[in-house]
Amino acid sequence: MAEFEFAGMTFRGGKAAVVLTALSTLGAGAWGVFEFYADYMEMKEIVQEIDVEMIEARNREIEIKLEEAIAYTRDIKETLRDDIDRIEVVTDRTSTRMKTTQDDIDEQLREVSDLSRETEKDVRDTMRTLEDRLEKKMDKLDADLRDILQKSLDNPLAD
Repeated sequence: MAEFEFAGMTFRGGKAAVVLTALSTLGAGAWGVFEFYADYMEMKEIVQEIDVEMIEARNREIEIKLEEAIAYTRDIKETLRDDIDRIEVVTDRTSTRMKTTQDDIDEQLREVSDLSRETEKDVRDTMRTLEDRLEKKMDKLDADLRDILQKSLDNPLAD
């Protein structure tokens, strides 16, 4: 069995294993603390070397550009809104003109249709009147012609 003596005490077997484990744990812990402290010191140097004024100046510059971009975007938005409003006004006017024009065309078509019907009726009436007059004249002409023929036939000298 393994045995060792430390600070006037003798350790054997299981106690020796416990002591070795405790010593290795303490050594690893000390090494971890040392590494953590070294990383901390490196980070402290890095943080101290950071130029805060440069970062603040850069942030101010970014904020100015952002404000300019926001103002430009608002201008574009207002311009677009004005353009849309103008387009709506023009569209409404055009729509009103189209409706008025369509109404005028419909009214004119009704008037033309009415005039056409009246003209057709007048032409028919005139044709009937002319036809009646022509028929009367033809009847009279026929009667006159029959009279003349009859007189010619009745004339003793006609033989």
